[in-house]
Amino acid sequence: MQAATLPFSSGWRWIQDGAGIFKRQPMAMFFWSLITGFLITIAYLIPLIGQMVLIAAMPILTFITLNASRNIVANRPMLPGMWLAPLRDTQTRRSLMRLGLVYLGFCLLGGFLATLPFLDGLMAAVSADGNVDQLALAQAIRGPFIAFGILYVLISALFWHAPALMGWHRVKLVQAMFYSMVACWRNKWPFLLYGLSWGAIFLATQLLGNMLVELGLGAGVVQIILTPVNLIIAAVLYCSFYPTYMSVFGANYPASQPDGR
Repeated sequence: MQAATLPFSSGWRWIQDGAGIFKRQPMAMFFWSLITGFLITIAYLIPLIGQMVLIAAMPILTFITLNASRNIVANRPMLPGMWLAPLRDTQTRRSLMRLGLVYLGFCLLGGFLATLPFLDGLMAAVSADGNVDQLALAQAIRGPFIAFGILYVLISALFWHAPALMGWHRVKLVQAMFYSMVACWRNKWPFLLYGLSWGAIFLATQLLGNMLVELGLGAGVVQIILTPVNLIIAAVLYCSFYPTYMSVFGANYPASQPDGR
């Protein structure tokens, strides 16, 4: 698998292309954003187990998203029965499930490694009788969050392109992770712009909400206004996954396949 090396400006171009995909079939991708948000909410209502299942399911959700975007680019209407069609192939489904378990393992390992150096500070925030010093805990938890954030960038590089490589190319798990890491390293500057741009977009949305509250709107009203906005932004984010893959690996295979896989 040959990964292309793209210019810095590609990071913003991926977002523009994602917005273009969304505009082709906005209701379909809005629906997928709504379903994904619902699954995330359900996962967080089930402590620990739900979040672990969600993490393990990420490669499958990503692959469904990529296939939906590819169908949209090929001018195929996304009908209800098409969403799960990519998972009907047994080999693809099992490969993505294995990838999800490995992804979960890496995330758990990353969390352990990020927390270990700061364990004394975290334990000091809890008294012998079990009372928690909230201020001390808030200060102690910053280190693990920052450390995990750095480790998660590396984890993301290993898994970013892996669902498509395994699902579309039948690349073995370890090879898919290696190719993904190499592709992300070759395009580290576009991905930096991509990440910063999305960070700015989400921050601007949050600032808009704060501004509306300061103008006198109730928090509930602001939430009602921003909920569809956030769903649309999330939908464009999901659509942008496809351009990040196609621009890097697209020369390796036909742009569309009639079977929808």
